[in-house]
Amino acid sequence: MLLHARLTGLAGLGSLVESFLPWFGLWVPVLLAAALWRRSASAVVALLLPATVWLSLFGGLLGDRSRPGGDLVLVSHNVAAGNPDPAGTARALAASGADVLALEEITERARGVYERELSSAYPYHSVLGTVGVWSRLPLSDTRPVDIQQDAGPLGAAKTAAEKQDYGRALRTTVTTRHGPLVVYVVHLGSVRVNPRSGFWTESRDRNAQALGAVLAAERAERVVLLGDLNGTLDDRAFDGVTARLRSVQEVAGKGFGFSWPAAFPVARIDQILVRGVDPRSAWLLPETGSDHLPVAARIGW
Repeated sequence: MLLHARLTGLAGLGSLVESFLPWFGLWVPVLLAAALWRRSASAVVALLLPATVWLSLFGGLLGDRSRPGGDLVLVSHNVAAGNPDPAGTARALAASGADVLALEEITERARGVYERELSSAYPYHSVLGTVGVWSRLPLSDTRPVDIQQDAGPLGAAKTAAEKQDYGRALRTTVTTRHGPLVVYVVHLGSVRVNPRSGFWTESRDRNAQALGAVLAAERAERVVLLGDLNGTLDDRAFDGVTARLRSVQEVAGKGFGFSWPAAFPVARIDQILVRGVDPRSAWLLPETGSDHLPVAARIGW
């Protein structure tokens, strides 16, 4: 837990450990029970070290850090390509009270369903590739964001995988009474656990690095990023992102806010990150038929 940054990146070991870092604390009560069974006072004392390390890393996330107030409610949800009830998911999200709603993993088949079911609550929307944004407030300057790092010579044609990455992120501007708010909606590449190659994160890491470069060049004062990052913010792959944006869940949420998998969440891979605004609260919404839980946040100026 203390030296996770020194773990090798070979076969994705470092990222795998960091993705589930809070769960390593479960060894403390297990070892404590063994120490008490053995009646070993020295073992009990020795356990103060990992317990202290865990509390220093994650103790601040145990309480309720939310505050009242706020001007805008944000919701992000990976609706899942295999969602059996996209209409029901759309209605549940519309009832959430979100002012700005981001959806990821929108299929061509389900796109029309989401547009139809959300149209009455959200007069403004845009879908680019597999990501979309719906808003009660006007949108402008919506455009795709290329999160595929150039792997070949300048001007070389994109591969099929690169073109897919190009349809997984957008940037738009929400017009609020306090001024413009730049909103990014992103869905980074998937990760896989493979017995032969280990924890495969190549596509996700490439997207994360490119996204970090985009955020570094972003000059807007108020920025929000909504989406499925396919990784937790403890993962070293997101250093370029977390250096420029902060998590609303970590600042103003309650608990860890694990969002995946929906049936038994063990990691928060769905994020709402901000800069230039005041995080007031963050929470999870109920299951919708996706394998992700929707994440919500309220921000103020």
